[in-house]
Amino acid sequence: MQSTLFAVLKRLPRVLIALALAASIGLHWTLLQSVAWVGMVVTYSQKATFTQAIEKTFNGKHPCSLCKQIAKGKHSEKKTDTQVEVGKLLLYNPGEHFAFFSPRQFYLLDASADSAPKLPAQPLLPPPRLT
Repeated sequence: MQSTLFAVLKRLPRVLIALALAASIGLHWTLLQSVAWVGMVVTYSQKATFTQAIEKTFNGKHPCSLCKQIAKGKHSEKKTDTQVEVGKLLLYNPGEHFAFFSPRQFYLLDASADSAPKLPAQPLLPPPRLT
């Protein structure tokens, strides 16, 4: 019992991230629309043949109440076009002048400075374990 709870809690952040990403790209509207279409096919097939029910579902002339609510929700969710003014980006004050100069002194390091110093003692074998 405790191991299954641990497994569920371990996967919970991944599931939440996946749901957030799905909602951010509008996958919830697709899921709702699929549910609405299935319901429409079932409803229309009770009074007509299956092919007529499919045709009536997808011709766009007979939307159900859920389809209307989905269309209204999609329309209200659309973002307004925001215009961003792009101006000139100044990285320095035009009144000030500056220049980069090379250093006055230069020291060339020898090859021994490229490596780390050796340890005075060998590491413990086997390595200690935390208890």
